[in-house]
Amino acid sequence: MNLKLEIMKKIAIVFVIASLLFASCKDQPKKSTTAKSNKVEHTEHQSENDIDGNDWMQDIQLNDGSKWEANPETNEGVANMKSVIRASNPKELKDYHMVANVLNDEKNFVVKECTMKGPSHDNLHVWLHPLIEKIDALKEVKTLEEAQGIYKSIEENVNAYDYYFE
Repeated sequence: MNLKLEIMKKIAIVFVIASLLFASCKDQPKKSTTAKSNKVEHTEHQSENDIDGNDWMQDIQLNDGSKWEANPETNEGVANMKSVIRASNPKELKDYHMVANVLNDEKNFVVKECTMKGPSHDNLHVWLHPLIEKIDALKEVKTLEEAQGIYKSIEENVNAYDYYFE
Protein backbone atom coordinates (compact mmCIF):
# COMPACT_ATOMS: atom_id res chain seq x y z
CA MET A 1 0.00 0.00 0.00
CA ASN A 2 2.87 2.40 0.78
CA LEU A 3 4.28 1.82 -2.70
CA LYS A 4 0.98 2.82 -4.31
CA LEU A 5 0.79 5.95 -2.16
CA GLU A 6 4.39 6.83 -3.02
CA ILE A 7 3.69 6.27 -6.72
CA MET A 8 0.58 8.43 -6.63
CA LYS A 9 2.49 11.25 -4.89
CA LYS A 10 5.20 11.05 -7.54
CA ILE A 11 2.63 11.11 -10.32
CA ALA A 12 0.94 14.20 -8.90
CA ILE A 13 4.22 16.08 -8.58
CA VAL A 14 5.44 15.01 -11.98
CA PHE A 15 2.16 15.90 -13.66
CA VAL A 16 2.37 19.49 -12.44
CA ILE A 17 5.93 20.03 -13.65
CA ALA A 18 6.17 17.58 -16.56
CA SER A 19 5.68 20.16 -19.28
CA LEU A 20 8.40 22.39 -17.83
CA LEU A 21 10.77 19.47 -17.45
CA PHE A 22 10.29 18.24 -20.98
CA ALA A 23 10.74 21.75 -22.34
CA SER A 24 14.09 22.13 -20.55
CA CYS A 25 15.52 19.17 -22.41
CA LYS A 26 13.89 20.01 -25.73
CA ASP A 27 15.28 23.55 -25.68
CA GLN A 28 18.92 22.47 -25.53
CA PRO A 29 20.87 23.34 -28.65
CA LYS A 30 21.57 20.54 -31.06
CA LYS A 31 24.54 20.25 -33.39
CA SER A 32 22.87 17.68 -35.59
CA THR A 33 19.19 17.03 -36.12
CA THR A 34 19.45 14.45 -38.86
CA ALA A 35 18.57 11.48 -36.66
CA LYS A 36 15.72 13.36 -35.02
CA SER A 37 14.35 14.45 -38.38
CA ASN A 38 14.36 10.86 -39.58
CA LYS A 39 12.47 9.76 -36.47
CA VAL A 40 9.84 12.45 -36.92
CA GLU A 41 9.29 11.18 -40.45
CA HIS A 42 8.88 7.61 -39.16
CA THR A 43 6.50 8.76 -36.43
CA GLU A 44 4.29 10.70 -38.82
CA HIS A 45 3.80 7.57 -40.93
CA GLN A 46 3.45 5.24 -37.97
CA SER A 47 -0.02 3.92 -37.29
CA GLU A 48 -1.37 3.24 -33.81
CA ASN A 49 -0.91 -0.47 -34.46
CA ASP A 50 2.84 0.08 -34.94
CA ILE A 51 3.39 1.70 -31.52
CA ASP A 52 4.92 -1.53 -30.27
CA GLY A 53 7.66 -1.49 -32.93
CA ASN A 54 11.30 -0.51 -32.64
CA ASP A 55 11.87 1.38 -35.89
CA TRP A 56 13.99 3.88 -33.93
CA MET A 57 16.84 1.35 -34.06
CA GLN A 58 17.23 2.19 -37.75
CA ASP A 59 17.86 5.84 -36.87
CA ILE A 60 20.11 5.69 -33.82
CA GLN A 61 23.86 5.75 -34.27
CA LEU A 62 26.84 4.76 -32.19
CA ASN A 63 29.68 7.15 -31.46
CA ASP A 64 32.14 5.95 -34.13
CA GLY A 65 31.37 2.36 -33.11
CA SER A 66 31.41 3.12 -29.37
CA LYS A 67 28.69 3.89 -26.87
CA TRP A 68 27.68 7.48 -26.21
CA GLU A 69 28.52 8.86 -22.79
CA ALA A 70 25.34 9.70 -20.92
CA ASN A 71 25.08 11.85 -17.83
CA PRO A 72 24.79 9.93 -14.53
CA GLU A 73 21.20 11.01 -13.96
CA THR A 74 20.11 9.62 -17.31
CA ASN A 75 21.80 6.33 -16.49
CA GLU A 76 20.10 6.36 -13.08
CA GLY A 77 16.66 6.96 -14.59
CA VAL A 78 17.12 4.17 -17.13
CA ALA A 79 18.37 1.81 -14.40
CA ASN A 80 15.22 2.65 -12.44
CA MET A 81 13.07 1.87 -15.49
CA LYS A 82 14.81 -1.50 -15.80
CA SER A 83 14.11 -2.19 -12.13
CA VAL A 84 10.44 -1.34 -12.57
CA ILE A 85 10.20 -3.74 -15.52
CA ARG A 86 12.05 -6.52 -13.68
CA ALA A 87 9.89 -6.11 -10.57
CA SER A 88 6.58 -5.88 -12.39
CA ASN A 89 4.48 -8.79 -13.48
CA PRO A 90 1.38 -7.15 -14.93
CA LYS A 91 -1.62 -9.41 -15.47
CA GLU A 92 -4.56 -7.05 -15.83
CA LEU A 93 -5.04 -3.73 -17.64
CA LYS A 94 -4.87 -1.82 -14.37
CA ASP A 95 -1.46 -3.40 -13.70
CA TYR A 96 -0.17 -2.25 -17.08
CA HIS A 97 -1.53 1.24 -16.45
CA MET A 98 0.20 1.38 -13.07
CA VAL A 99 3.51 0.24 -14.57
CA ALA A 100 3.12 2.90 -17.27
CA ASN A 101 2.64 5.59 -14.63
CA VAL A 102 5.77 4.54 -12.74
CA LEU A 103 7.79 4.33 -15.97
CA ASN A 104 6.48 7.76 -16.88
CA ASP A 105 7.85 9.17 -13.62
CA GLU A 106 11.27 7.74 -14.39
CA LYS A 107 11.13 9.01 -17.97
CA ASN A 108 10.30 12.46 -16.64
CA PHE A 109 13.32 12.25 -14.33
CA VAL A 110 15.53 11.47 -17.33
CA VAL A 111 14.08 14.41 -19.25
CA LYS A 112 14.40 16.79 -16.30
CA GLU A 113 17.99 15.86 -15.56
CA CYS A 114 19.12 15.83 -19.18
CA THR A 115 22.43 17.68 -19.49
CA MET A 116 23.68 15.99 -22.62
CA LYS A 117 24.46 18.08 -25.69
CA GLY A 118 25.34 17.51 -29.30
CA PRO A 119 25.23 14.11 -31.03
CA SER A 120 24.95 12.13 -27.77
CA HIS A 121 21.88 14.18 -26.87
CA ASP A 122 20.41 13.78 -30.35
CA ASN A 123 20.84 10.01 -30.20
CA LEU A 124 19.37 9.89 -26.70
CA HIS A 125 16.27 11.49 -28.17
CA VAL A 126 16.16 8.95 -31.00
CA TRP A 127 15.98 6.33 -28.22
CA LEU A 128 13.74 8.35 -25.90
CA HIS A 129 10.98 9.70 -28.16
CA PRO A 130 9.56 6.29 -29.13
CA LEU A 131 9.76 5.25 -25.48
CA ILE A 132 7.71 8.29 -24.50
CA GLU A 133 5.09 7.37 -27.11
CA LYS A 134 4.98 3.76 -25.90
CA ILE A 135 4.62 4.74 -22.25
CA ASP A 136 1.83 7.17 -23.15
CA ALA A 137 0.12 4.46 -25.21
CA LEU A 138 0.42 1.95 -22.35
CA LYS A 139 -1.23 4.42 -19.98
CA GLU A 140 -4.25 4.60 -22.30
CA VAL A 141 -4.40 1.06 -23.70
CA LYS A 142 -7.85 -0.55 -23.71
CA THR A 143 -7.13 -4.24 -24.34
CA LEU A 144 -4.88 -6.74 -22.63
CA GLU A 145 -3.45 -7.87 -25.97
CA GLU A 146 -2.38 -4.32 -26.88
CA ALA A 147 -0.96 -3.81 -23.40
CA GLN A 148 1.16 -6.95 -23.66
CA GLY A 149 2.60 -5.93 -27.03
CA ILE A 150 3.39 -2.38 -25.97
CA TYR A 151 4.87 -3.56 -22.66
CA LYS A 152 7.18 -5.98 -24.49
CA SER A 153 8.28 -3.20 -26.84
CA ILE A 154 8.95 -0.88 -23.88
CA GLU A 155 11.05 -3.61 -22.28
CA GLU A 156 13.07 -4.05 -25.50
CA ASN A 157 13.46 -0.27 -25.84
CA VAL A 158 14.69 0.16 -22.26
CA ASN A 159 17.03 -2.83 -22.43
CA ALA A 160 18.56 -1.60 -25.71
CA TYR A 161 19.78 1.56 -23.95
CA ASP A 162 22.94 -0.20 -22.75
CA TYR A 163 23.94 -1.03 -26.31
CA TYR A 164 24.09 2.68 -27.26
CA PHE A 165 24.91 4.50 -24.00
CA GLU A 166 27.19 4.17 -21.01
